[in-house]
Amino acid sequence: MKYLLLIFAIGILSFAACNQNQAGVPSMAVAPSNANYEVADSGKGKYAVTKTDEEWKKELTPEQYQVLRNKGTERPGSGQYDQHFEKGYYICSACKAKLFNSTTKFDAHCGWPSFFAPEDSAAIEYVVDRNHGMVRTEVLCSNCGGHLGHVFDDGPAPTGQRYCINSVSIEFVKTPDK
Repeated sequence: MKYLLLIFAIGILSFAACNQNQAGVPSMAVAPSNANYEVADSGKGKYAVTKTDEEWKKELTPEQYQVLRNKGTERPGSGQYDQHFEKGYYICSACKAKLFNSTTKFDAHCGWPSFFAPEDSAAIEYVVDRNHGMVRTEVLCSNCGGHLGHVFDDGPAPTGQRYCINSVSIEFVKTPDK
């Protein structure tokens, strides 16, 4: 009986971790709703940049929309910025707000771009995320409310934090070498 329960639990966790939207964007795993978030991300009037869902759908790629507006996530290792280490900074794909500097980027070996600090603490909004049977801290762009990823307390010095960010949520802006 114990083995059956263990197998069932592993199956459920595997399904939650690998849930993929096969019809629209095959590389995405998407939380079904925002019901488990303590703070709702309506984006209506709370953020400097507010748009309707139709406006966001016109401006973002389907994958960007799924991550930024529906709180989806990329598969580990699939994003273009996971192993990207050029000099510059990263902006929000939705509203172009400056979020992270390349000097804070590091290889966390987790499959997503990782940073130990945002460019400015005011650039990020924090929300408690209770999806998939876990309690995590979600990070949003404070300018448009776009879902960026999550922050964890297992990063390097000086902050000890790891901002685990979806590549489709950000764009890179190269700065000239001096």
